[in-house]
Amino acid sequence: MTAVPGRHPGAARPGTGAAENGLRQLLNEWDPIGVADEVRDEYDCMLAPLLQRLRSGAGQAEIREFLRRELEDHFGLNPRGLRPDAMAARVTAWWTSADGAGDTGCV
Repeated sequence: MTAVPGRHPGAARPGTGAAENGLRQLLNEWDPIGVADEVRDEYDCMLAPLLQRLRSGAGQAEIREFLRRELEDHFGLNPRGLRPDAMAARVTAWWTSADGAGDTGCV
């Protein structure tokens, strides 16, 4: 791949810093533990697994199940009331719109 001056190769493509940052923002807005204001990287453990699933074409049900398992197994939380289903819908909608855009507007 040839680098284009002034443009980061792969900007806003899945697996790039832009994708990670967008997903990190969504997870911090969800903030199931309630610590995102103080610990901005608390949910970074979910970034790579989520991006891998999204890149592989995972749908809302698979994302919901991943989030539910993370809440229970990793964070030790009861997912009831934390709405992993709503978060899965948000993540998949974000992915669809971000992936479809293909450009960050950077030149």
